[in-house]
Amino acid sequence: MKFLIVVDMQNDFIDGALGTKEAVAILPAVKEKIKDIAEKLIKLAAERKLKSSDAFIPPSGLFDDFCSRFSYSETDDQLKAIKDVLQDLNSGIPMDRLVCGDVGFGKTEVALRAAFTVAMSGAQVALIVPTTLLARQHYLNFKERMQGFPVKVRMLSRLVSAKELKETQEGLKNGSIEIVIGTHALLSQNVKFCNLGLLIIDEEQHFGVAHKEKLKSLKSDVHVLTLSATPIPRTLQLSLTGVKSLSIIATPPVDRLAARTFVMPFDKVMIKEAIYREKFRNGQTFFVCPRVSDIASVHDELKELVPDAKIAIAHGQMPVKDLEDIMVDFAAKKYDVLLSTTIIESGIDMPSVNTMIIYRADMFGLAQLYQLRGRIGRSKVRGYCYFTIPPKKKLKPIAEKRLNILSALDTLGAGFSLASHDMDIRGSGNVLGTEQSGHIKDVGIALYHHMLEEEIIRQKAALSEELATEFKLEDWAPQITTGIPIIIEEKYVKDLGVRLGLYKRIGSIKTAEELLDMKEELIDRFGPIPSEVENLLTTIEIKQLCYKANIAKIDAGAKGILITFHNDTFQSVDKLLDLVARSFGVIKIRPDQKLFIEGNLQDYQKRIGLIKKYVELLSKM
Repeated sequence: MKFLIVVDMQNDFIDGALGTKEAVAILPAVKEKIKDIAEKLIKLAAERKLKSSDAFIPPSGLFDDFCSRFSYSETDDQLKAIKDVLQDLNSGIPMDRLVCGDVGFGKTEVALRAAFTVAMSGAQVALIVPTTLLARQHYLNFKERMQGFPVKVRMLSRLVSAKELKETQEGLKNGSIEIVIGTHALLSQNVKFCNLGLLIIDEEQHFGVAHKEKLKSLKSDVHVLTLSATPIPRTLQLSLTGVKSLSIIATPPVDRLAARTFVMPFDKVMIKEAIYREKFRNGQTFFVCPRVSDIASVHDELKELVPDAKIAIAHGQMPVKDLEDIMVDFAAKKYDVLLSTTIIESGIDMPSVNTMIIYRADMFGLAQLYQLRGRIGRSKVRGYCYFTIPPKKKLKPIAEKRLNILSALDTLGAGFSLASHDMDIRGSGNVLGTEQSGHIKDVGIALYHHMLEEEIIRQKAALSEELATEFKLEDWAPQITTGIPIIIEEKYVKDLGVRLGLYKRIGSIKTAEELLDMKEELIDRFGPIPSEVENLLTTIEIKQLCYKANIAKIDAGAKGILITFHNDTFQSVDKLLDLVARSFGVIKIRPDQKLFIEGNLQDYQKRIGLIKKYVELLSKM
């Protein structure tokens, strides 16, 4: 099943453009698709929270021996992430944790220790990666670390022969293979596990929701560990809202230097100088093109610029064996320059490569550029990254924003910040209500979180009749459209993670005391409250009053306020009629049972003040 959901003009819900006939016609279908997608994700997540899982404990003595094979000193963040994962594995509740750490910050070691713990406990581990090259690298690493322990490691990818494939499939089915590392080949119907205990997803941003949910559905009580330097906005949302657990590795390894980043027009003299400088310090260069069709012309240009440099070509359309041979030869330093597509983006570890030139950087996504830059500077040598753009070409605003962010985030450990910026650019969904408005690109924070909690309650109630009376479910939520700016701006709260946390806390306010406490906290932490934030707090107050007044929807604009009651039911008809009579024509009851309050509400403060006044009156009837 495939969906294409396009919502243009991101301020439509504020400015009223979605009130057009064409927009109104498509909205119901869009909402249904969003809810359908959300339901499927939520059901699985709810099931996982309600189920128990096997508890895995690191084997005493042997675990210390395994850890001692790590040739680096663990950072504090790395140790904390390891502790978090081990606690999750031992909790008896299925783990769903995201480990967010910059490229080369030690996420793989976290995965290794988790895999060792599970494998030594008699269960199986599946590690899925986006490319065959990364699968091979992980396979060699895991095999080396597990050597001497009773743990069998195998690989599933295009590089595996038919005979090896069959043997691996049989080993996974009968339980003789403890750890398997593979690409999408792990999703094959022919792959069956005897006792899958842990699923590890590396480079998570390269997998779609459908792929990840299919993997999770292999076993609903399997532990899931996700690794990423730049998580996609949806995953980051779920982590920041507590649906998915989050561990951040922000501390760089000792002696690691951040790569210097330059955004500049494509300049032949600069290209030549950069390649030769790297060659003279006995290093290598990545030259990345966005399309395979660009490689031939760029190759001719490079041969002319640096005639004595040895250039290799690599891209995804090459035969797998040829590609592997080239990468092995390049790793052995038989070439000075690797001219490639983004095939080198995911996880390839080559410490001798410390210069990268990206051709047509404006054609890449933010996370892509960051991942690419992370391929260099992985040793104690300073890395240099050049994002080149066509001379005299005016960039699209979003492309320019991406490159500006990349050049600003040139410090180590910036992956999480970058993912946050990515969420700002791509949208994160509505954080206030259960209906989607504005960015309809993902499920959305509040929708997912709210529906998840309700689904858990429903399932608990279904399991026990006693619990059914314990939980009161609201099957509706007020929708409030005021046309008034309600936002926590970056200039007021700079950190995106903090802003999202505040959105969540503000959205969960239930009492006047909690609202007052929030106002005091905001003033204490960030200074006087801007009008936009004050509007947000007032909107939340109105939303709580709506429940008391049985108001399902409020639509407000410059000419008045339209109020829709839940199930078209007034709490007190007599009191409502009395209010209408005393308003001298300002308040009218329409034939469709909606209430219209007329007024000149061009002024935002007057508008929100009047909304609050009337909702408060209705809540007391």
